[in-house]
Amino acid sequence: MLTAKQRDLLNFIHARLQRDGVPPSFDEMKEALDLRSKSGIHRLITALEERGFIRRLAHRARAIEIVRLPEAMQDGARPRGTGGASRRLTAAEGRGAPRPSAGATELPVMGRIAAGVPIAAISEVARHMPVPDAMLSSGGDHYALEVKGDSMVGAGIHEGDIVVLRQTDTAQDGDIVVALVEDAEATLKTFRRREGRIALEAANPAYETRMLRDDQVAVQGRLVGLIRSY
Repeated sequence: MLTAKQRDLLNFIHARLQRDGVPPSFDEMKEALDLRSKSGIHRLITALEERGFIRRLAHRARAIEIVRLPEAMQDGARPRGTGGASRRLTAAEGRGAPRPSAGATELPVMGRIAAGVPIAAISEVARHMPVPDAMLSSGGDHYALEVKGDSMVGAGIHEGDIVVLRQTDTAQDGDIVVALVEDAEATLKTFRRREGRIALEAANPAYETRMLRDDQVAVQGRLVGLIRSY
């Protein structure tokens, strides 16, 4: 299963290969997906390659070939636009997920995210769940994660909570974000910049703040809501 941005990029590359016979440049991909930097495209390309959808050919510029397509595209479905707007899923698309009530959107729950010691980054959809539209930011894609750990309890985020995130690769000081650390581990922390470095702060005194270089951290999403079951 692909994230919305991964699917958007795969659709865009597929369409350009069909039209021109060559893949788009990284600048064209960045513009099509409305990203601020090419680093986000590099991460999406790597994710698509790791999942076996594309292959990069060594020692050749702009050399990307599509290995396979998702079932929806194989069946001739119209590719999704790359404007960045969030998509509403029907109950059938949710594959058994609860039918959303009025004013709700089904979001993919991408598995667990560590609010403590970072765990392996998760990108596969575990299930879908309805989320109130009022919780979602306008003009962006969203996803959800289940929280594991207690490092953000001071911010009211507990183990087992579902956090709702807007996909973005940028953050402001004080934002609670999903951060991918060294392309291997994902964690939920407060983002700050200190003395030319990025600080990932816990909201629990039992955990130390991690200080990292810019090239060690990639923001994957910003917290916009939280859902708790009792």
